[in-house]
Amino acid sequence: MSNRLLTTQRENLKLDVAIVGAGASGLYSGYRLLNGTDKNGNKLNLDVGIFDLSDRIGGRLESIKLPGMNVVGELGGMRYMTEQKIVTALIEDVFSTQYALKPIDFPMGDANHHLFYLRKQRFFANRFSQAKITGEHFETRYFVEDKFKGKSSDDIFTEIISEVLEADGYSLKQIQESPYAREVWNEVKQKLVYRFPGPYENMLVYKIGFWNLLKDRSSQECYEFLAQAGGYYSNTINWNAAEAFPYMVGDFASDAVKYKTIEGGYDQVLTCLADDFIQKGGKIRIKNRLKTFRKNPDNSSEYKYILTFYNLEKKDTWEVEAKDIILGMPKRSLELLDQDNFFFNIDTQQKLHNNMNSVTPEPSFKILLGFEDPWWEKGLGAKAGESITDLPMRQCYYFGVDPKNSHSLFLASYNDMRTVSFWQALEKGEKFQTTETRLVRAKNTIYPNYEHASKVMVDEVMSQVKELHGPAIEIPNPYTSAFKDWTKDPYGGGYHAWKNNYKVWEVMPYMRHPYKEERIFIAGEAYSDQQGWVEGAFCVAEHIMREKYELECPSWLDQDYYIGW
Repeated sequence: MSNRLLTTQRENLKLDVAIVGAGASGLYSGYRLLNGTDKNGNKLNLDVGIFDLSDRIGGRLESIKLPGMNVVGELGGMRYMTEQKIVTALIEDVFSTQYALKPIDFPMGDANHHLFYLRKQRFFANRFSQAKITGEHFETRYFVEDKFKGKSSDDIFTEIISEVLEADGYSLKQIQESPYAREVWNEVKQKLVYRFPGPYENMLVYKIGFWNLLKDRSSQECYEFLAQAGGYYSNTINWNAAEAFPYMVGDFASDAVKYKTIEGGYDQVLTCLADDFIQKGGKIRIKNRLKTFRKNPDNSSEYKYILTFYNLEKKDTWEVEAKDIILGMPKRSLELLDQDNFFFNIDTQQKLHNNMNSVTPEPSFKILLGFEDPWWEKGLGAKAGESITDLPMRQCYYFGVDPKNSHSLFLASYNDMRTVSFWQALEKGEKFQTTETRLVRAKNTIYPNYEHASKVMVDEVMSQVKELHGPAIEIPNPYTSAFKDWTKDPYGGGYHAWKNNYKVWEVMPYMRHPYKEERIFIAGEAYSDQQGWVEGAFCVAEHIMREKYELECPSWLDQDYYIGW
């Protein structure tokens, strides 16, 4: 794929559609424009180009292999849910045939072999479920209300959300069991009222922050337990409470959720989109950063816009003319564009900026380590899945083992929001060098496809890994590392969250096409109702394809699949 990506400029380049961003929404848009048909079954026959400032494609999906093991590590997004029909159909139907993609279960392991380590209390993750069965009075070191004692964070989230729904006449069970659950949720989110005495009484829930609501239904101490034990701070920031509800009882607290990924790396779904796009005549230019765009001064030209790119290899600017522009970019990337042009001008386009600010970018950070052997199998009995702590590492995942040499992949830290700055302070300095193992002669080798963690970062995370697992488990030193800070520009974060007080059902269609007189569209996960998922980016792009290019639903997708507001 890499040798088919262009880094060059081209004089007098004119396009029907210029797509900026070679992540999920940009690549999907290009794929649909060159493959889709209108209501008469005709192809659009458009000249489409995709541009990205990075030296790779994939956006916030990045699958890598550490030296000495044929096991894939995920620095970005790493899984999908089977009810997400666009990504599922592409992987399991279209690309499984076209590119022999192999969908596999994303292993979540067994809670009997996972740990919690919270406020220096270490216990197996199954203690909550055991207590339900045995009637044991299991307590953590959090002073939660009596009715929440011995309950897991998932149970408490579900109980609070169910209470709020029932107080306004809704049933969580009925919503979840509906074959149209996403549509029902989107109806409920617009109307749900908070029916409890206090500062938020009779407020619409979408106007309430999730932290505000959780504290009101429990306490600040219980909120701290939920934030720590849930594994993700991002789930409990003060985002739109109505938007939080389906996430917390669906994606994170439901035993019915089935996670899957792709053998060989999740980013292959985007590689396949790109490859098909190129095969159909599209061009992808990497190392080209969009600086600005303006209206063509030649009013007679059918190419309404002129885009100015900076070529990172030649270190100069060049221009592209286009009839349409699709900005497949997260919030921070949009903010890095020229904010004085006709589209973004803060003095004249205040509505756009208000809607752009409807979401919060969420910092996220990953540290991958490679070991000669899967020490967690012997020491903990774990084969896969996660352990959770309130230490800055927050979560670790026990990943794959290379059957040929036993070299093993360990996600030593998956952290977000308030802990990211802890690790950012350790990014600089001497790099942790890949050391020579019995099967890898890699001492002092630099692997250019990803960034090594610093020595001090590895030392620090290993200290926390050992504290989490306790002195009874012998943990050797790793032989290699990688890390990714998604907070850095141009991403601004690993995913996004809706702010409270915004009518998401109005913001989403507005952001797709802010000015009806212009052919400029915005796609991406940020302004979707499935934030943090590839599916969210795909659904926004699919809306644009149907609404603005009048494409029919693709034959490989369930015609009744709900793609959101």
